[in-house]
Amino acid sequence: MKDYKELTIWSDAQALIKKAEEEGVKTLWDRKKEQEPHCGYCELGLSCRNCAMGPCRIDPFGEGPQKGICGADADIIVARNLVRMIAAGSASHSDHGRDLVEVLYKVAKGEASGYKISDSEKLKRIAQEFGISIEGKTELEIAQELALELMEEYGTKRKRLTFINRVPQERVELWEKLRVIPRGIDREVTEAMHRTHMGVDNDYISLLLHGVRTGLSDGYGGSMIATEVSDIIFGTPEPKISALNFGVLKEDQVNILIHGHNPVVSEMIYLAAKDPELNQLAQSLGAKGINLAGLCCTGNEVLMRKGIPMAGNHLATELVIVTGVVEAMVVDYQCIMPSLSEVAKCYHTLMFSTSDKAKFPGMEHVEFTPENAKEKAYEVVRKAIENFKNRSSSKVFLPSKEVKSMTGFSVEAILKALGGSLEPLINAIKIGKIKGAVGIVGCNNPKIKQDYGHVELAKKLIAHDILVLTTGCANVAIGKAGLQIPEGKDMAGPGLKEICAALGIPPSLHVGSCVDNSRILVIACALAKTLGVDIKDLPIAGAAPEWYSEKAVAIAFYVMASGIFTVLGIMPPILGSKNIVELATSGLENIFGAKFAVEPDPLKAADLIIEHIKQKRKALGLD
Repeated sequence: MKDYKELTIWSDAQALIKKAEEEGVKTLWDRKKEQEPHCGYCELGLSCRNCAMGPCRIDPFGEGPQKGICGADADIIVARNLVRMIAAGSASHSDHGRDLVEVLYKVAKGEASGYKISDSEKLKRIAQEFGISIEGKTELEIAQELALELMEEYGTKRKRLTFINRVPQERVELWEKLRVIPRGIDREVTEAMHRTHMGVDNDYISLLLHGVRTGLSDGYGGSMIATEVSDIIFGTPEPKISALNFGVLKEDQVNILIHGHNPVVSEMIYLAAKDPELNQLAQSLGAKGINLAGLCCTGNEVLMRKGIPMAGNHLATELVIVTGVVEAMVVDYQCIMPSLSEVAKCYHTLMFSTSDKAKFPGMEHVEFTPENAKEKAYEVVRKAIENFKNRSSSKVFLPSKEVKSMTGFSVEAILKALGGSLEPLINAIKIGKIKGAVGIVGCNNPKIKQDYGHVELAKKLIAHDILVLTTGCANVAIGKAGLQIPEGKDMAGPGLKEICAALGIPPSLHVGSCVDNSRILVIACALAKTLGVDIKDLPIAGAAPEWYSEKAVAIAFYVMASGIFTVLGIMPPILGSKNIVELATSGLENIFGAKFAVEPDPLKAADLIIEHIKQKRKALGLD
């Protein structure tokens, strides 16, 4: 029915798509085909359903309606829709951060069995950043005070978020002038929803500026909080070798997959999967043991902290079930397709949802809380083990072997590799061995051949001596391509290759999950402060070649607002407004010192980034 090579660059994924089709299992590529042609009004951002007078639409050809029933034109409708996307994305990342803060508080109160403070030094450092005195206090007393301070970041008491203090002063002054400094995470998300209600903010520039403020509340608020608190509770990642691909699943073991974004669940599943008694139970039922593997950003969390292998990224989440060897998939929230339970019905796989805010038809709901997570994890793992006997050997198909990958490059790990200072990196950039750095982030989207955008962009950049930092689903793609092991240096240009060889690192660094884009921000801020320049002056860029989610829109806006040129592989729904397109692709540079570009061809996107980095080096006198 299909040319499978047009859907994904990986032969193993192609084989699993073919297997699914032969077994009558629909995948996302089938459902995408059923949806075509997509609604043109929606793709252009010209449809509005924000009230019951509509839904309304604007005719892009000028022959039909040019205003909605309320009088909103194309600029207003497109801006409203875009700001609502930013608000949803910011809320998603930030609520993830809030969940972790609540766990930290309960750890401090002794109410979260199984959890603990894993990085006390980071706890103390962040506490001092929030003005908390640590003298004469126990670790748990400090944790409680910090948790309470972090909770205030979500409210309305403060004039600005605390982590804004990490930003170079020149950038802070610009944000103050534009009135886009985030005051409270929930405040900005709520105000975004208020402004986009009919009859409130009807100036597209005003709307978009608040969209920026909302995005910044994610980047320097919710996401940064999620990253820092995850490190405090679960441990700050350090470099280690692990593995990727469908081949990490084991035919002779009980395979349990963890999927989503929140390490609160995966940490306890990990604990249960390592339990000797449960492993003995698995052996008594004919398995050699328990094999735990990750998907998407929960996978990244346990990969970089525990070395747990990753089976795949967003577009692989259905295909891993099609292998026929998965006893259970345990999900928390975000990027979890409701189709998974339907695919699982065709095999023996058990599906478990764990979050009160993320329930799915066809999944058994086993709600995890900080108080009961350890107990529930043991319950779920035991059910997975008992399901091993239900596996059908006739449906088992593992089309590939695992691929080695190096992970765990937290800010602290990068500094340690550099000898405790950014100076070696700065010197390498100054003399041109490293031309610049690019963050390749984000998800997969079936509108682009799976992982093609990530891999080809990364390959071309490192070949031009540009260091690549990756987060989220991009990690799996670039790791499978062999760019995230030290041997990957052979695909780099001569300067970057030399640096990688000297430090024993890959040319593409696995920085973490999608909330860990905040690590990239921290590095950019520190580089700019060390050099005495604004972030916009640095030879750096951001790219999301295969983005799909509202979270990615929030990320794109806080990266751009930080002063970082950002290239997207898929056009956001803004083409219906000429003014907004011009603002995004050129006008924002006059305001924030950065802009967006949209280029679906990763090789052409690389050219845009390489030229941008050349210009920034020239302006710094490094040409």
